[in-house]
Amino acid sequence: MFHAGLLKHPPGAAESVPGDRDDWPERFRVLAASATDARLRAYYHAGVPDGHTPLAQVPLLALDVETTGLDLARDEVVSIGTVPLGLDRIRASEARHWVLRPRAPLGAEAVALHHITDQQVRRAPDLDDVLDEVLAQMAGRVLVVHCRDIERLFLDKAVRQRLGQGIEFAVIDTMELEARLHRRPVPWWRRWWGRPQETPVSIRLSPSRQRYGLPRYRLHHALTDALATAELFQAQVAHRFSPQTPLSALWH
Repeated sequence: MFHAGLLKHPPGAAESVPGDRDDWPERFRVLAASATDARLRAYYHAGVPDGHTPLAQVPLLALDVETTGLDLARDEVVSIGTVPLGLDRIRASEARHWVLRPRAPLGAEAVALHHITDQQVRRAPDLDDVLDEVLAQMAGRVLVVHCRDIERLFLDKAVRQRLGQGIEFAVIDTMELEARLHRRPVPWWRRWWGRPQETPVSIRLSPSRQRYGLPRYRLHHALTDALATAELFQAQVAHRFSPQTPLSALWH
């Protein structure tokens, strides 16, 4: 994925996807009743665990998207990677990767990052052609992502363009979990005395993994980044949480 801090939101984009939800199962029931597309209805009917569920019992899916850029008004999803997991193992044999044909041109910066070329996307399917496969991977699972705005906003836009209504999903954001630890408010005494602030710790994917002793992977490949996010989440739970931690303590 691109650096999240560069994401450009068009006016009103922040309202196109949900914020924190304490009762995602009920939200899914509402969405299932209002969905006009059979694929979306099936996805919402599959439901999602409630917030009291211990993490050890939650079906999870690490997901990453690559895009043509970070201008939400102009850019689109160009690849999706998914990796099912639980706290005990990563189900690599069930992982999926789709290269897609976007409705926006590939920028030079995007090609340099994720190495998906114009020739590849010309032969690739539109998201609508594989949406049933993507939703089948997501169904019944809580998503694990690194920077939820990227996945939520771009997938919502892509689905909305094709079906006339967007998509909502519950996520655990590994970037946000790192921010809880490393982006604490500046102490009052430091502000009062005008002491210089410390250099902030990077909470991007690769530096976050390094802090847990995880190996370096090639960046900006949707499947590899999804796998990297899955491993990071397992390390975060092992070091800072518990298999019995309720889902509501981590999800959004």
